[in-house]
Amino acid sequence: MASTAAGKQRIPKVAKVKNKAPAEVQITAEQLLREAKERELELLPPPPKQKITDEEELNDYKLRKRKGFEDNIRKNRTVISNWIKYAQWEESLKEVQRARSIYERALDVDHRNVALWLKYAEMEMKNRQVNHARNIWDRAITILPRVNQFWSHLKKKFLYFYELVFVHPEVKNWIKYARFEDKHGYIAHARKVFERAVEFFGEEYMDEQLFVAFAKFEEKQKESERVRVIYKYALDKIPKQQAQELFKNYTIFEKKFGDRRGIEDVIVSKRRFQYEEEVKANPHNYDAWFDYLRLVESDTDSDTVREVYERAIANVPPISEKRHWKRYIYLWVNYALYEELEAKDSERTRQVYQACLELIPHKKFSFAKLWLLYAQFEIRQKNLPFARKALGTSIGKCPKNKLFKGYIELELQLREFERCRKLYEKYLEFAPENCTTWIKFAELETILGDIDRARAIYELAINQPRLDMPEVLWKSYIDFEIEQEEYEKTRELYRRLLQRTQHVKVWISYAQFELSVESGERLMKCRQIYEEANKALRNCEEKEERLLLLESWRDFESEFGTEATKERVRKLIPEKVKKRRKLQAEDGSDAGWEEYYDYIFPEDAANQPHLKLLAMAKMWKKQQQTSPADEDNDDTAEAESAS
Repeated sequence: MASTAAGKQRIPKVAKVKNKAPAEVQITAEQLLREAKERELELLPPPPKQKITDEEELNDYKLRKRKGFEDNIRKNRTVISNWIKYAQWEESLKEVQRARSIYERALDVDHRNVALWLKYAEMEMKNRQVNHARNIWDRAITILPRVNQFWSHLKKKFLYFYELVFVHPEVKNWIKYARFEDKHGYIAHARKVFERAVEFFGEEYMDEQLFVAFAKFEEKQKESERVRVIYKYALDKIPKQQAQELFKNYTIFEKKFGDRRGIEDVIVSKRRFQYEEEVKANPHNYDAWFDYLRLVESDTDSDTVREVYERAIANVPPISEKRHWKRYIYLWVNYALYEELEAKDSERTRQVYQACLELIPHKKFSFAKLWLLYAQFEIRQKNLPFARKALGTSIGKCPKNKLFKGYIELELQLREFERCRKLYEKYLEFAPENCTTWIKFAELETILGDIDRARAIYELAINQPRLDMPEVLWKSYIDFEIEQEEYEKTRELYRRLLQRTQHVKVWISYAQFELSVESGERLMKCRQIYEEANKALRNCEEKEERLLLLESWRDFESEFGTEATKERVRKLIPEKVKKRRKLQAEDGSDAGWEEYYDYIFPEDAANQPHLKLLAMAKMWKKQQQTSPADEDNDDTAEAESAS
């Protein structure tokens, strides 16, 4: 029955494939699976984006995530990847302490997992927890000493510098090593590295860069006293020529953290050493002494300053010539001023001046400035007899213009006019050719109201056989008589001066004086002076002076003259002509020709032929310019007649 039933069951028919040829595009099983996977992803909606707006939502979010991580760990406790993901998530939230706790729990589960130790140490290093990282590495290599990965990481992070400074013991490598330790917060190790470096190089191979870096490290730790000790130790041991950067940084440190005295000590010690080197190399380098003294005056006590001054003035110039003593004398001057103004010791000041004046060889040369400074000092001390004695001694030993002027100025300020007169007399005995002294003496008498005495002084002055500026003296004398309104005496002075010189400026000044005198005949007298001057200057070799006179006369007539007088002066103006003359060299040979300008005065009878010749030349030139135009006119006329 069963077989019958089975035989009766009908088998479905399989559809017959009409075209059994292969398809043009073949589809592989891999393609079918890929398409199924892609369609599955297309069907799944993306996870929703959650936006946390307040702290409560954030805490809920953390709670859910932590619950999920804890559930995963509880289900699969030995799967270390779950622990690592959990710890990394906590690290992303800056919850380093929680992450550290998770790693420790994971190590309790599997302390032989290399990846777990590496992730744990990397987390600590990433968060700059160097001490924690060191502890982790120590525990790792203790538990798993044969794992090469631990040792390679240690070599890269810490042992690299340790080996570097012994293989390449250079200062920069020691500094890098210490900075690495400092960067990761291991201050004690960094300090030990610097100390080992100082010990390693010793005093023979000391380098300022090492100490600068060491000091900056201690400065960063706010160890000011340590910094100061490091700088001072280095400056004492390292040669100053090789410690420029050290000095610079020490100065900056003291400016930032030290008091005023500390800063000054740094600067002074550096500069003092430089100046000591300079004056040792050349004791007669007075500029270096000046700089050195300026430094010690601003910083040290009086005894030190005096000691440096004594050392400086002991270097007397070896040659007794004034030009070698000029800078040296100012050492004494500054010494005396320091004793007077800074030390307030008048007795020592007097001793300095007297010692200097005794040292100078006055028979060869002297310094008026020093005598005057000494006299002024005694006056400030209200010791007038000493001041007069000093100036009198100076005039007796080495009379000079400055000394006489200074002494006279002193007596003028004291209103001691009789003394001034005596000094002027002595001065003029010493230098009778000095016109300025004569003028000043006469001006003093004028101020005192003694006109006759002033006039007598001027008379004595102009009768001197030799004067340095006679024109200034005569002008002052003439101005004096004009101020006294002694016009006849002024005219007499002009006449006396014209007997000595026929200079054109004297004639012009004389004419202008007559013009300035208020009288009805002033124009006539002025014109007469110009007439007389023109006659007197006819034989003058310098024709420019005569031309200058005529131009001044022309200006006068333009302002005050008539048409007739203007025309007369205009006819006296010379013609300016260009001439050539032959030149000769110093040896008498021919040196060629040169052109020059000459003036031909119509008034001179000797020059009349030259004027006629000049007039004829001008006429001929004018004819030459007009003749071509006449010829053109004649040609035009002929052409018109022909047409």
